[in-house]
Amino acid sequence: MAGYGWISFTTDYGTFDGFVAACQGSIARVAPDVRVIDITHHVPPADVARGAAVLAQTVPHLPASVHLAVVDPGVGTARRGVVLSTPNGLLVGPDNGLLIWAAEALGGIDAAYELTNKDWALGDVSRTFHGRDVFAPAAGRLAAGAPPAEAGPAVDPATLDRLPDPLVTLGDGWIEAEVLTVDRFGNVQLAAESSMLTGLGTDLLVNGNVRARHGATFADVGPGDMLVFADSADHVALAINKGRAVVVLSVVPGDIVRISAR
Repeated sequence: MAGYGWISFTTDYGTFDGFVAACQGSIARVAPDVRVIDITHHVPPADVARGAAVLAQTVPHLPASVHLAVVDPGVGTARRGVVLSTPNGLLVGPDNGLLIWAAEALGGIDAAYELTNKDWALGDVSRTFHGRDVFAPAAGRLAAGAPPAEAGPAVDPATLDRLPDPLVTLGDGWIEAEVLTVDRFGNVQLAAESSMLTGLGTDLLVNGNVRARHGATFADVGPGDMLVFADSADHVALAINKGRAVVVLSVVPGDIVRISAR
């Protein structure tokens, strides 16, 4: 097999410790010519849903790759490690829902394999660092051209662990949607697709008491005012011009936001 020239890498490891470098070292030991694209290593610790959302919104914009993702609060337990094959790349990581949305964004799961091949690991496998000892070397081997079926036995995709679908409800003149992510600018992304704003008009209310305006860019509202817009992932999002919408709304991922016509 020709393999892949790229591995994308997503974790909750942060960058203050050596965890990311150790994983990249494992990749380099197996596939020294493969390049790594770091999506993020600042997923909130153990926040599988946030990691899944960031991964799914990023992978369609990358070259064909092996996508390595490790947000793994169940490391060392009976949870499976898996390799997922899609029409536009491979995904490697824990079977805890982290990979599914990204697999769907890449065209759906063609095949799945449990990562059990001990010959693919590097040295003794730590019970608490499968990213370094299991997932990273597997990603390197796959990028170097190893067939996914060599990872281990085939898995029925229907048995893969899935995250609950985020709540989205469309009513007459309103939408309610779960907060999916909050970015470093304090912008609040909802699970609703931007097309759901159609028909709500320009002047809006958020959560019944915050006045907002439907616009296309941050300058469509004055400083300190709230904007409802279609973000770069084509989701409904909320921002404050020169401010932080997350502070004004006092929400976290998983909360429900209601947007209605004013």
